[in-house]
Amino acid sequence: MITQLPYYFLFFLFGLIISLTVNHLLLKFSETLGIRNKNDVVVRWSNHSKPSLGGISLFLGFISSSILYLMVDTNVNIFNDISYVGLFFSAALAFFMGLADDAYNTKPYFKLLIQILCGFILVVTNTQIDLFHILWLDQLCTILWVIVLMNSLNMLDNMDGITATTVFFTLLSCLFTAYFIGNSLEPYWIFTIISVLGAIVGFLRYNINPSKIFMGDAGSQFIGMFVAFFTIKYLWNLGSETQNHSWVSLIITLTALTPAAADTLAVVINRLKRGQSPMVGGKDHTTHHLVYAGFKDRQVWYIFSLIGMLSFLLAVSIVYLVRHNQIEYILFFLIFFVVVFALLYRNTIVHKAPTNKD
Repeated sequence: MITQLPYYFLFFLFGLIISLTVNHLLLKFSETLGIRNKNDVVVRWSNHSKPSLGGISLFLGFISSSILYLMVDTNVNIFNDISYVGLFFSAALAFFMGLADDAYNTKPYFKLLIQILCGFILVVTNTQIDLFHILWLDQLCTILWVIVLMNSLNMLDNMDGITATTVFFTLLSCLFTAYFIGNSLEPYWIFTIISVLGAIVGFLRYNINPSKIFMGDAGSQFIGMFVAFFTIKYLWNLGSETQNHSWVSLIITLTALTPAAADTLAVVINRLKRGQSPMVGGKDHTTHHLVYAGFKDRQVWYIFSLIGMLSFLLAVSIVYLVRHNQIEYILFFLIFFVVVFALLYRNTIVHKAPTNKD
């Protein structure tokens, strides 16, 4: 069993190097053979055509962590853990579905079907939300959570650096919770998270405004599945450490995912008010409305980075209270989400898109 601090650094550095190398090569590739027609690029908020290949580096960061762990700790076969097998196959399925969508613009019902299948794989491999303590209901919640989170992070991927930064702080919340709470914790879970964190940092090197590359659906679908798994494992199921107080799990999950949850909720409400489908694309996210309010794209990233960092710190604070059996104070953490959502939502009402903007 490997638990020493140098190994943590090794896995982070490995994920970082893989990501930096892959993204660099993909950018070079896209300048020559990677972009052959308009279907190979995505015109986003910036109105500049850029390759949507960054998700490949995130997925390879995950795959390489599995290979590296098998090499470093020869006494443990991670694929003997059925839940790791579930993560591996569901993450791969999500990635290749997103890759197909980037290449062929697949139908929404196909994406939904694959998302349901990803959730089903988690359920049958013993990873599920323990919320109602009723098997079929918790299994249904698990599948719904996978669908919601994969779509929420995909929707949030609308401006440079936003989704990757949000995921970075959410995974940090999972990492600290796993480290401080996890009983009988297998170290490969921590190393897997650390490796993907390194891959995210490497991706952000090219994705922060002004970006050179987007993560694409391959990235958002994979990372959505990845985050869904670890939020189930270490945030949703935190309640098992608190005498089955399920509301604790709900609050820590909502707190850790405040940037994504607030944006998704605001977009859904506004689109339903306009009689639109919440699933259609558009430049009506809270990030866009911050630009309409006068902020620059880079400043919007700073704002969401601050929200993400505060979300992480508050989530860790909840873990501290849980560890010290002071759960009666945790309810107050809802105030953070309410305030963030209220401010972002109000801005969407006050500052509309200019009439001369697409």
